[in-house]
Parts: sequence; structure tokens; C-alpha cells
Amino acid sequence: MLVLAILILILLVSAAVTSSMAHQLHPSSLGTSALFLSFGLVGLVVAWHQPGSPMGWVLLGVTFFYSLGGIGTAYAYLDYRLHGGRLPLGWVSVLLTPSWAPAIVLAALALLLFPDGRLPSRRWRPMLWAYLALGLFWLGGAYAISAGAIISHHVSIDSAGDLAVLDNPAGSDAWWGGIQAIFFPAVAVCWLVWLTGQVLRYRHASGERRLQMKWLLSGATLFVVAAIALVSAGSASGWWQTVVVLATIGSFALPVSLGFGILKFRLYDIDRIISRTVAYAVVTGLLVGLYAGLVLLATQVLRFHGPAAVALSTLVAAALFNPLRRRVQRTVDRRFNRARYDAERTVAAFAARLQDHVELGEVRADLLDVVNAALEPAHLSVWTTPAGPRT
Repeated sequence: MLVLAILILILLVSAAVTSSMAHQLHPSSLGTSALFLSFGLVGLVVAWHQPGSPMGWVLLGVTFFYSLGGIGTAYAYLDYRLHGGRLPLGWVSVLLTPSWAPAIVLAALALLLFPDGRLPSRRWRPMLWAYLALGLFWLGGAYAISAGAIISHHVSIDSAGDLAVLDNPAGSDAWWGGIQAIFFPAVAVCWLVWLTGQVLRYRHASGERRLQMKWLLSGATLFVVAAIALVSAGSASGWWQTVVVLATIGSFALPVSLGFGILKFRLYDIDRIISRTVAYAVVTGLLVGLYAGLVLLATQVLRFHGPAAVALSTLVAAALFNPLRRRVQRTVDRRFNRARYDAERTVAAFAARLQDHVELGEVRADLLDVVNAALEPAHLSVWTTPAGPRT
């Protein structure tokens, strides 16, 4: 395991150095590299704590194959586009350029095998074997075309460092276009089907397994939202750059949630995290909309211009933050953090009844009932000390 981790680290450093020499280090590529690196870090932790589970090795494989593809594309660009194919072992880099595909295949496989590395049932076996066979067929075809280009000395590398004929097949390699048209939709369908299967498992799960499923589905949802935001933003500028940064950070939710769910670490915090995330997202959206509405009202309708209108809108939005946050938090807790919501209601009701109690025995009995209903302990006792003489 440590040998594989060290090898992955060497590949990542080599890919970064080679990309820098080829002038291919861009912020977007750094974000993608960090995302795939996070899969490897989570996989290392999982493999260290659960060496018998295949989940750690699957996640490590995601980073390993991405690293191979990264160093292959960077070195191929450096050799064939910047040095005319005169560098040593350039043909090896051409063969390594399609290595990113197994990383995508393994990332989807992690969804199916979550959380213990086993299939949910035997009914998934045919789909799993078909999926793996399709991935191997795609990789074999890519290697065959790459080897043919090397042998015929017709290696053409595009601006991204990939073999041009793989992205735009023509002539005798036109059949590859049909494979591409099948492979990528099939991978996307498998992602969706396996994620839907986990949703169904979540609905029928209970206890610890349900909490594990909740971690996965929460991380996958945030990952999908972040991916949609990144695709929508594209290369846009302005405030969209903030969206890109936030979406890039949000994409790390998938590997992190996989790690928490597999290791069963802080499972019971997921409800609190979800409720806080949803609450602050809703509050932020409402305040941004309110702020924009106040600014438009002051400048366009009431014709107040200058910094005073903006300052007044800011003060109003700031004054409404805490009341709005508390109201939204209660609403969100009612749906996503029911235990906290019920506990707060129980404590509030007990405090209200406590004002009417005058006998210590009644207070003790009511306290025992409240704690037993809220926490359901196996044993419960209350100790009271006699009041001493007043001085």
C-alpha cells in the first residue's frame, strides 16, 4: 500500500513538473488534479484502516490512473509539439495518454461497491461485468490506435496533449468514433443507475447503514451540483469566477463523503452538517436577493443614488441576518435534523412546565420522563442533595 502511495506521489510530482515545462499548468487543471488527488488520499486512509476492503484500492486506483494519464499528456505535448519528437521515450507517453479512462471507470465503481466493497446483490453482477468489459474494450482500442500511430510514425498531438486521432478519428480509424459514442453515454448511465440504486438502498436501510448512505448521497448531490455549475460557468469571467471556485471546492464533497461513510467516522454529524449547509445556503440566497431588491428599489424607483443607497441596503440586510437565520434554521432542522428539532421542542416544553411545578417529586418525575423520551437511555437515575441550613 505504501509503495503504491509513494508511486502515485512520484507520478503526481512528475506530471506537475512536466506540465510546467510544457506550459500546461492552468487553474482549471490544478483544480481537477486536486480533485483526483483527494480520491487517492481518501483511498490511502481507507486502505490503511481497512486493508481487507477493496474500496481503498479502488480509490487509490482512481488517482493512479489519472496520474499516468496526466504525465502522458504533458510529456507527449512537450516532446511532439515543442521538441519535434526528439525527446527520449516519447512513444511511451503516447501510450499513456488514454490512461485517464480507467480513473473514470473506477470512480463510478466506487459508487456501486460503497460502503463495504461488496455488490448490493447478485443481480448487479451482469451489469458490472458488462461495464468492466466496455471499459477494457475502450482502453484496448485506444492502445491499439496509439500503437498504430507510433509504428507508422504518424503521431499528431493536439493542444491538450492527447493523440489527435483518438479525439477526431478518420479514415481507417473511423470505427473509433462509434466506440466513443457508446462508451461515454454508457459510463454516464452506469453512474446514474448505481447512484439511483444507492438511493433505493437508503430508503430501505436503517441504523448505521442508513447514516452511511446519507453521507454518500449528500456528497454525491453536492458533487453533481458543483459539476453542473462548472460546466455552466465554462471560461466565464467576473463573478462567475467566484462560482467556479465554490463549485471546485464543492466537488471535493464526493471523495470526502466516501471516506467518512466507509470509515464510519462521525456518522451522526451528517444531519447537523446538512442542516447547517442548507440553512446558510438558503439564508445567503434570500439575503442576496433582498439586497439586490433594496438596491434596485432605492436607485431605480426612489431615485436615490450614491453610496447612501448601498449603505442603507447593506444595513437592512445585516439587521435581518440573525432573525432570518433562526427562522430558516428551525424550518430546515424540521426536515433534515429532526432529532435536534424534537430535542429543542422537548426542552422548551419541559421549561414551560417547570414554571408550574412546586414539588421536588413532580420535577424529578417530569425530568425522568423527558430524558427517557429524548435519549432512551438503558438506565437513568437522579441524585438530589438535601438543602443545608441557611445562614
